[in-house]
Amino acid sequence: MKTITLGTAGPQVSRIGLGLMGISAFYTGAGADDAGGARTILGALDRGVTFLDTAEMYGPYANEELLGRTLAEAGRRDEAVIATKFGTIRHRDGDQPGYDGSPQNVRLAVEGSLRRLRTDRIDLYYQHRMDPATPIEETVGEVAALVAEGKIRGYGLSEAAPATIRRAHAVHPVTAVQTEYSLWSREPERELLPTLRELGIGFVPYSPLGRGFLTGAIRSVEALDDTDFRRANPRFAQGALEANLKIVDVVAEVAADAGATPAQVALAWILAQGEDIAPIPGTRRLERVEENIGATELVLSADQRARLDALTPPVGARYADMSSVDR
Repeated sequence: MKTITLGTAGPQVSRIGLGLMGISAFYTGAGADDAGGARTILGALDRGVTFLDTAEMYGPYANEELLGRTLAEAGRRDEAVIATKFGTIRHRDGDQPGYDGSPQNVRLAVEGSLRRLRTDRIDLYYQHRMDPATPIEETVGEVAALVAEGKIRGYGLSEAAPATIRRAHAVHPVTAVQTEYSLWSREPERELLPTLRELGIGFVPYSPLGRGFLTGAIRSVEALDDTDFRRANPRFAQGALEANLKIVDVVAEVAADAGATPAQVALAWILAQGEDIAPIPGTRRLERVEENIGATELVLSADQRARLDALTPPVGARYADMSSVDR
């Protein structure tokens, strides 16, 4: 597996990473098979996928615990680049959901993540969402102290606005920014990506397969659990889903033309956007990890890329409540 450096001085990560959220939270089947999740994590490492993404809110806490236990028991911590996130749980308020970027909360959060991950350092530590009550400079000041102490090695932001990224970067270099980006979420191209490239910050797209939709496997929400996040997502709502299937159909047509799967086409399109991009498709299944790895060998033709570039934007917002992103 090819590796890239995140940003100008970040860690070396596999060209495609692995998002672990769905093993423990939000999607159909989450939390039902920790043993299978552990096999997928170790199998991904065996195949060169070293960039592993989790967060304290996935579970909450269960996903970090699974990753920490899996790597520790297998003696493979040093093979992995661990990314985790803070800022969406108020540790000063009984571990309640909510945004808290205060220095005190940052300190409590990192100590909890280190304990659950069974490690002495976190390779990439993201602020999951921005806290409107805490100036970003205060949050980054505490993060910089954690870097100096060796508890974290790189600092990132998730779903932050370009102006916020600039303010954070002025206090301490930002290693990477994580934001949703895919064939049906192309907003980062307008301002975010140019900002990151100007500042030398790496880009980590999450949900590069459109929350599974771009694979063609979801043509109705009836197959999803009642608790599955996607049932309440505007792009999966009745009417929107049917309209958005037109996007899936084009991806499938390109896949047939390329002799690949729709997932591989969607990932190959992202990889073609720049050598500074490391997407983190999520899955619980090792065969899907292997399928995703195959995207690194797929070169789309100019015609195939043009067909994908011309896709009509999706119907529906990325989240029912967009107030916490791009701020």
